Amino acid sequence: MEVSLAVLSLLVWIGLLGWRGQFWQTDQQLRIVPATNEKLPSVCAVIPARNEADLLPITLGSLLKQDYPGFFTIFLVDDGSTDKTAEIAKQTAESMQKENLLHIITAKPLPAGWTGKLWAIEQGLQKAVETLQANFLPEPDYFLLTDADIAHDPTNLRCLVAKARQEDLDLVSVMVRLRCESFWEKFLIPAFVFFFQKLYPFRWVNNPNKSTAAAAGGCILIRKEALRRIGGIQVIKQALIDDCALARAVKSSGSGRIWLGLSSLACSLRPYFSLAKIWDMVARSAFTQLNYSPLLLAATVAGMTLVYIIPIVSLILGGLTGNWLLVTTGLTTWLLMSLAYLPTIRFYQCSVWLAACLPVIAFMYTLMTLDSAVRHWQGRGGAWKGRVYQV
Repeated sequence: MEVSLAVLSLLVWIGLLGWRGQFWQTDQQLRIVPATNEKLPSVCAVIPARNEADLLPITLGSLLKQDYPGFFTIFLVDDGSTDKTAEIAKQTAESMQKENLLHIITAKPLPAGWTGKLWAIEQGLQKAVETLQANFLPEPDYFLLTDADIAHDPTNLRCLVAKARQEDLDLVSVMVRLRCESFWEKFLIPAFVFFFQKLYPFRWVNNPNKSTAAAAGGCILIRKEALRRIGGIQVIKQALIDDCALARAVKSSGSGRIWLGLSSLACSLRPYFSLAKIWDMVARSAFTQLNYSPLLLAATVAGMTLVYIIPIVSLILGGLTGNWLLVTTGLTTWLLMSLAYLPTIRFYQCSVWLAACLPVIAFMYTLMTLDSAVRHWQGRGGAWKGRVYQV
């Protein structure tokens, strides 16, 4: 039985590496494009912000510094903040003498059936259109949906628009470089990206002939016509994993051309100094990803055990019992998963030895997923910034 499980785990990894869209590769990246004097399409950025005063001088400032040669304006939606988010945003724009680019909106109370972030985005989109029309300006060609904790390289918007135009894409999204400085960030954050890529292989997402769709909510550029075609943000108003829901809606309509990749031109400044912070971040939505299904939860736990835990157990058990077939099978599988994880580790410039820790990391993520289910059943699921969302 032990040998059978070990061989099955090895076969699963061979299948993943050979037929899962080469998910472990980091070649799907947003590239820097040369500067141009050509007038580019108009873009409106919408930033939902709830208690982000500490980060806004950097993140909002980075958007105000974009070297974009087309029309660009920013709508920041203050979503019930209690830390002077709106005041800091205004001061940031004034200090850079860019107050003409920034519009600050005070969000209305959250209505039933909406998540806070999507309600803020909806108000930002509506206000953007109203403001531009009032000033006899055309609606923007693209909307940039970005989080208030994301810092953008000055070239980021130009590169996003260039990608969209060159490949005629309805949606371009990048998995921004997540903060990876503390021990727990280095230990767990690259794996978060690795697991996401395994769940949504970027090459499949970027293939219009495949149904796989995903996006990363920190940085999404979407064509106005595409957003209008799907019925606007309101069609996904209850989604907790709103980025992937938006990508599915866009890809299943029209041309279905979307793109998702990695990028170093945008990075998250959200700190996760402790294990508890990362644990809460994952547990907040892990069970949502499983559609709140106990059967999918059981299948996930069984799958994670087979794919990540069995190889190490086989290696240890084989060594203790002198079963060298078990040792060889377990060791081979462990090496395969470590090699698969290595490109992500290198992308995040972490120590190579962390690639060998993937079984332990996967075990911790499995516990986080179980805790996510427990929180949901206890009525504590989906908690984020003082709000609890239940389905």
